[in-house]
Amino acid sequence: QVQLVESGGGLVQAGGSLRLSCAASGLRFSSRAMAWFRQAPGKEREFVAALEWSGSRTEYADSVKGRFTISRDNGKNTLSLQMNSLKPEDTAVYHCAARSISYSSPRRHEYDYWGQGTQVTVSS
Repeated sequence: QVQLVESGGGLVQAGGSLRLSCAASGLRFSSRAMAWFRQAPGKEREFVAALEWSGSRTEYADSVKGRFTISRDNGKNTLSLQMNSLKPEDTAVYHCAARSISYSSPRRHEYDYWGQGTQVTVSS
């Protein structure tokens, strides 16, 4: 049974930082592309960042480029998202996702497994 469990969300002031983690189990983590998506109230789930199986190739949404960093530890089956210079518009539920193949994609429908999400709230 595949499980993706996010943690690290919370309330932070604009300009602050948070680090999200996603613990994966029940899948061969090291061979799968992983990603972070987010969903704000009343909006569609949108792509944030992704990386391929080795972590050597990453991609980011324009809105977070230069502020967020995605990384993975294949030895610990963990995905992370370091978020700096947070803005109120970053407020959302953040979900990690696993793809069935090694190469990443920004397209939501290409991911097979999803976590329940962790809430990030950025106050102005």
